[in-house]
Amino acid sequence: MRILVTGGAGFIGSHVCQRLAREGHAVHILDNLDTYYSPDEKRRNLAQILYDGPAILHEIDLRDDQEVGSVFHAIRPEAIVHLAAYAGVRRSLESPLLYESVNVRGTVVLLEASRRVGVRKIIFASSSSVYGENDGVPVREERVTRPISPYAATKVAGEQLCYTYHHLYRLSVLCLRLFSIYGPRQRPDLAIRKFTERIVAGTPIDLFGDGTTTRDYTYVDDVVEAIVEALQSSFEYDVFNIGNSRPVKLLDVVGLIERAVGKRAKIQWCGPQPGDTGATHADISKAHRLLGYSPRIDIEDGIRAFVNWFMK
Repeated sequence: MRILVTGGAGFIGSHVCQRLAREGHAVHILDNLDTYYSPDEKRRNLAQILYDGPAILHEIDLRDDQEVGSVFHAIRPEAIVHLAAYAGVRRSLESPLLYESVNVRGTVVLLEASRRVGVRKIIFASSSSVYGENDGVPVREERVTRPISPYAATKVAGEQLCYTYHHLYRLSVLCLRLFSIYGPRQRPDLAIRKFTERIVAGTPIDLFGDGTTTRDYTYVDDVVEAIVEALQSSFEYDVFNIGNSRPVKLLDVVGLIERAVGKRAKIQWCGPQPGDTGATHADISKAHRLLGYSPRIDIEDGIRAFVNWFMK
């Protein structure tokens, strides 16, 4: 199958591309190697992909409708895995217009190009952030979305755009609400990597709130498995939670990193951050029932694997 992965040089995208290349798919990557974090890391990710099989990089900006249209007409992808986005709650508070431009306009450009060339299936990477501060966990997919950050709002907009194009043009779209992904090649701005870097260096880590906030940390290999299962499904439109369904307290995550590194953390306590939720916890029963999704990597093994990668 000809599959185009947007953001394929990034953290999750590079793992997805490796898996698809190993399975013999014709992999195309659409990525502008944005400077949100070092493009050198993304080039290293690309090298890892090519180790497992051929893949073609199209280094263009997703917002450029003419360039994207040209790529789509040239390669005629059969399926899209749409991972490209500006991510991160806190940074979206500082640059909401940038997030709107990349995450909303970029998604419209992708959907338009898909409609024009007759793409059969699109997997849209949404986020657990869409739920906001809802009462009661675990959250099910039918829970009303109440985003409390610009980033989360752009993901809600992306889901709605996907449904609109499904309704109008019968595009087959699955939206996967991803919960706190971590693992090798994790972005430098994400908590587990930042904590590990600072503990190793002996510099203080910033903990926001009182350390009791919980996250449903999901290992990247489990997310890749969910995406592959979604590509193989026959659903025309649906939304699925993709998490581990085992929330972990922030301080417990720090403790796991300390044990894996063999060094104690120096903690600097900070006040709560606007836009952050107190807890995330996915009800994954729907994904298990309909996609066969079943996460395999627990947080203890996942942290050890991440730290091993980081130390190398």
